[in-house]
Amino acid sequence: MADELLRRGWMRLDNAAKIYPAAMRRSWTALFRFSANLTEAVDPVVLQQAVNAVTRRFPAFAVRLKRGVFWFYLQHTDRAPTIQQDVQNPCVPMDLKDNDRFLFRVRYYETRIACEYFHVLTDGTGGLLFLKTLVAEYLRLKYGAAIPRGSGLLDCDEQPRPEELEDAFLRYARPETLPRAEKAAYHVRGTDEPPDVIHVITGMCPVAELKEKARSYGVSVTEYLTAVLLLCLDEMQRRSVRPKGRLKPVKVCVPVNLRSFFPSETVRNFALYVNPGMEPRLGHYTIEELTNIVHCQMALEATEKNLCARFSQNVRSEQSIALRLVPLFLKNLVMRLVFHQVGDRITSTCLSNLGLVRLPQEMAQYVTRMDMMLGPLSQNRVVLAALSYQGSAHLTFTSTIRETDLPRAFFRYLVRAGIHVKVESNNPADGKE
Repeated sequence: MADELLRRGWMRLDNAAKIYPAAMRRSWTALFRFSANLTEAVDPVVLQQAVNAVTRRFPAFAVRLKRGVFWFYLQHTDRAPTIQQDVQNPCVPMDLKDNDRFLFRVRYYETRIACEYFHVLTDGTGGLLFLKTLVAEYLRLKYGAAIPRGSGLLDCDEQPRPEELEDAFLRYARPETLPRAEKAAYHVRGTDEPPDVIHVITGMCPVAELKEKARSYGVSVTEYLTAVLLLCLDEMQRRSVRPKGRLKPVKVCVPVNLRSFFPSETVRNFALYVNPGMEPRLGHYTIEELTNIVHCQMALEATEKNLCARFSQNVRSEQSIALRLVPLFLKNLVMRLVFHQVGDRITSTCLSNLGLVRLPQEMAQYVTRMDMMLGPLSQNRVVLAALSYQGSAHLTFTSTIRETDLPRAFFRYLVRAGIHVKVESNNPADGKE
């Protein structure tokens, strides 16, 4: 596939990516971000050299989005994006024209290196792999650091492997499918900020305390955080919605890395979502009930057979002869409608937890902090991303509304539960009571 991309000069979008060009708007692009803080200020000249080298190693990232007659496609380029100074409001909508048509951007500020990705390009696993490889290459060029490559770090002197560019959805799709229809969920409302304003609120807490609390309920950290989100969202809806019969389901979109179920080395999209939730009209829920509900729903939904049947439905739709012959402008109309009906509309927020990031000691001695954040979704205006590094869990809310009710309620709950949380924000006003 890598040789084919370089030979032909273009590549099809993977199955998960196809919806995003149709759904994007000037005020919204499906973005996410990883960042790493170093022990010393970033040298922009060396960083650009590292970006050039790593982009060559990731040919799936050295592409631009192009419009065809029947589908969007990715066109290869021998260039790499020019690095940019970081900004106060990360993950603002990406203007592809202003970004030289690249689908990711690399930014720096003082000791921080950050990569922001359009979801057409990759998922969280691929995005984190790119950032880690970029930081390792920067440290090699800047300090001569001898960082072993292998699991989680690619060698820029190696040729790309074909399996890194595969559309793994096509490889594992089966004839059995499972369409899924869900009710519309409750959404957090508030005062809209301009498109170039993103509120970022990060809570930092000890991983050990978070794990111990989750263990006390017999669930994983992701399941515990999901349950806390559901509890906070339920309370918010009950304060704003009357009568009780008008209450909507409260659900959290939780991405699942399909590589855990279907072996693949692809750096492109290979993730799906499960939506654990609760029905508020049935009454009030305790945290014990919600952790149990989330645990059972995740166990039921996040199975090899169920996940495969769900993404196989999307693959079969893509492979339909009738759909393939429909012109792109008509496909876009249909996909926008589908995205509105089964995208953000059926969940209240999103929680993406990449878990614990491990780096070789030769690299970790230079990296003091790592973070992940999601760009706010099309209809879910407040979302949460989590990442842990060197014993500290960083829980980052991003929001396009002025009100900070959900992050406040969430972190206050964790503090009342005995977890020590330190909160920081890109907007000083967010810290005021």
